Amino acid sequence: MELVFEVLKQQHLYAKLSKCPFNKTEIDYLGLNISGKGVTTDPAKIQAVMCWPTPKSVKEFKRYYGKFVHNYGIISKPLTDTLKKDAFQWIDAAQYAFDNLRTIMSQAPVLALPDFSKPFTFEIDASGSRMEAVLQLKGHPIAYFSKAFGPKTKALSVC
Repeated sequence: MELVFEVLKQQHLYAKLSKCPFNKTEIDYLGLNISGKGVTTDPAKIQAVMCWPTPKSVKEFKRYYGKFVHNYGIISKPLTDTLKKDAFQWIDAAQYAFDNLRTIMSQAPVLALPDFSKPFTFEIDASGSRMEAVLQLKGHPIAYFSKAFGPKTKALSVC
C-alpha cells in the first residue's frame, strides 16, 4: 500500500477516502462482485435479470447482453435476428432464447481472475455458422466470446 500511495503522490494523483474501501475480502465494482475466489455478477443484478420484461422495441432489446454466458452469441441468435428485419417482431424463437438467457444469466459462473505468472489456455471452435472461444486459467473460465455468423460471414471460409 505504501508503494501505491507513493506512486500516487509522485504523479500528483489523489484518492477520495470515501471511495477507497480497505481491508475488504470482496468489493462490488461496475455491477460485478470481485473477491479472491474470482469475479461474479452482483446478486442484486441477477435478481434484476430474473425480473426483465420481454422487450417491446429494438431500443429495449439492445440493453441485454451476457459476458458471463458461454455460447451467448449462439443462444441469442434468434434475438439478434429480430434486429435485422424492417420492423421489430417478437417471435416464439426469440421468446425462447430470451427466457433461456435470463435463466442462464441468473446462474452465471464465477470467472477466474487472471494470474499473469501462469499460462493461459485459449480454446476456439469455429464452424460455418458460428465461432466460440473461452479464455481459461487452470481449467477455470476467465472470459467467453461467442458469435453466430450472419449470411455474409457464412459465405466466407472458416479459416
